[in-house]
Amino acid sequence: MDAVRVALLREVLAGTEWVGATRRFAGVLRGSVVAHGGGLLLVGTPAYEPWHLAAHLVDEAAWSGTPELAPTLVRHHARPCDPPHLAVGPGRIEAARRGETLLVVAPQEPAPLLERVHSARRAGVTVLALGPCGGELAAMAHDVLAVPDEAELDLDTVQHLVSAAAGENAGASRVRRGLRDRLSRLAEVLTAPPPAPW
Repeated sequence: MDAVRVALLREVLAGTEWVGATRRFAGVLRGSVVAHGGGLLLVGTPAYEPWHLAAHLVDEAAWSGTPELAPTLVRHHARPCDPPHLAVGPGRIEAARRGETLLVVAPQEPAPLLERVHSARRAGVTVLALGPCGGELAAMAHDVLAVPDEAELDLDTVQHLVSAAAGENAGASRVRRGLRDRLSRLAEVLTAPPPAPW
């Protein structure tokens, strides 16, 4: 979903809680990775890998000048022969430490993952959750954006709204730059090659 479609979707959703909720959650996500600078881990369940969200966050990181938003996708069935950006397994969650952020995206309670998420939280990792989010995951997470099964939007659509909002106004919390600096940055972004495909 491109920026134009996200803008149209937001117009359709005006007056609902979704626009504000996704922007709020994206702000928490962005604030967590920028403030701590320790990196973003993104994980789903064995049956649902949020690779599409990972790809959109990589794009938003490049376009917003916020490299901290580019996640490491943690895959349950990663193989050593996979490309490096797709070969990170669940052991990476166990290795996570203070300053890192773990975003769990799951269409249902990720039971096999809960012990690892709990260990990461005890190690000082900021845990964020996106999905139906009841039960243990919601209790463990520092922040949750609940997408109930009966919601007007599905989990994939909410991920598009969150990723788009994560890259918005990324520079607002940073020191204001001069006109030359901003033009220089714009020229860099426009002439840079596109991010690696997923």
